[in-house]
Amino acid sequence: MNPTQRQRRHLLLASGAGLAGSLLPLAAARAQGAAPAAWPNKPVRLVVAFPAGGLADVMARVLQPQLSEALGQPIVIDNRGGAGGNVAAVEAIRNGGDGHTFLITVSTTQSVNPLLFNPMPFDAQRDLQPVGLLANSQLFLITRPGLPVKSVSELVAYAKANPGKLSYGSAGNGTTPHLGGELFKQNAGFFATHIPYRGAAPAIQDVMAGQIDFALAPGTVFPAARSGRVNLLAVASRERTQNFPSAPTFTELGVNNVFADTLFGVYAPASMPAEAVTRMNRELNRLLAQPAVKTRFSELGADVQTLSPTEFRNLVQAETQLFTAVVKASGIKAD
Repeated sequence: MNPTQRQRRHLLLASGAGLAGSLLPLAAARAQGAAPAAWPNKPVRLVVAFPAGGLADVMARVLQPQLSEALGQPIVIDNRGGAGGNVAAVEAIRNGGDGHTFLITVSTTQSVNPLLFNPMPFDAQRDLQPVGLLANSQLFLITRPGLPVKSVSELVAYAKANPGKLSYGSAGNGTTPHLGGELFKQNAGFFATHIPYRGAAPAIQDVMAGQIDFALAPGTVFPAARSGRVNLLAVASRERTQNFPSAPTFTELGVNNVFADTLFGVYAPASMPAEAVTRMNRELNRLLAQPAVKTRFSELGADVQTLSPTEFRNLVQAETQLFTAVVKASGIKAD
């Protein structure tokens, strides 16, 4: 081997050793499952399925500054109300393939909307994946002050003694207050005429004004109940709430399976990487556990709940089974 050949051989061996050395850290990182780039690496968008000022929007804005700090990126809130959450869901699914778009909506967008809308603009089970639950907002049975009843049993007895005379209001066809009202009627065995409104507030106003007899209303009704403008008889939840602890559950009062909690949760498009879902769930649950956040949500009539994505999915599946029966039995359709 001449000197020139020997020199070339040394150069090739040296370059090969250098390349092998440079690949070792990368191979080790891959073996440990390291992500090629940190998440998030740009602003995170929260598509909220209700207008600004609604409960879901307020909760998102309570979390916004601390979530931005935790993730190291701006949090952009994009309000897309309409069609029971379908408008926002379509936006998140069709334009959220960047791995940085999440949906904040009520669980009925996934559990009930497929029963109400024909056709559905997306596949609720295939196109969305749960990230975590924000809070559970209970619904409370309220009656007009002039109605001669002071308890759930008296209301049921009055309805049976006066068939077809009672009416109840809700936030609209297919909403949780509507479904809860139908569950109450079915499980207590009486009839009342459903009056749909465009939101909970006008239904509450008409109960106070005596235009309708009862309704299932969120915690925003607490001031009216405490001042005697409505009678608050029960909470449509599995447990009493610290937000209004004197309100018994329907089960305590002998009327079973009247559960109408409004679950506000965070979803992601099905294409969202698992690492992003895990990180978002961890940060949300950490913030939701803070006393100041719990107190603020409680003031809004909502109880914080911290769940894993799997736990959230199981909760929505149980809700789907509960509400499917009442939707089919009542023939409820979206407006």
